[in-house]
Amino acid sequence: MQNPVARKNGLVIQETPDEVLVYDLDANKAHCLNETSAFVWKSCTGGNSVADIVREFESTTGKSVNDDLVWLAIDQLGDNGLLESGMTARFAGQSRREVIKKIGLASMVALPIVASLVAPPNALAVASCACINPSGCSSSPTGVCSGTCNNGVCSQPAAPVGRGTYKK
Repeated sequence: MQNPVARKNGLVIQETPDEVLVYDLDANKAHCLNETSAFVWKSCTGGNSVADIVREFESTTGKSVNDDLVWLAIDQLGDNGLLESGMTARFAGQSRREVIKKIGLASMVALPIVASLVAPPNALAVASCACINPSGCSSSPTGVCSGTCNNGVCSQPAAPVGRGTYKK
């Protein structure tokens, strides 16, 4: 059996005390790994088997876990493109509820979670404008930001639809 390998290329990684944020430049997705998922992902060096990761997790956290918990994290990491290809999903075709029953309620504290979202396209990022004061929208050097400052965001004026009517 092959040992899991975390993907490193094409990623921007930001570590915080309780989680790891990973932005996938290729897929334009942001992923938030909780402590358990982050630990497993960092342990996927290609030199560690699932059993090695379990032992390392237990010695580091003092929590007793089984192989299935690590496999759940590996499956989630693989599904989100954060592992090098080649790992076969252990829980393919099973519902999250079935997997949690298999892992056992004792492991619920350490349940691995990978939360992901698709980032907006670059064109939308350029078109959104932040402002601090009311004149901030009209003083944009690029001319992209216009309108009025509304709670820190430049809101565009309504576009005329016809004579005397406006569409928001």
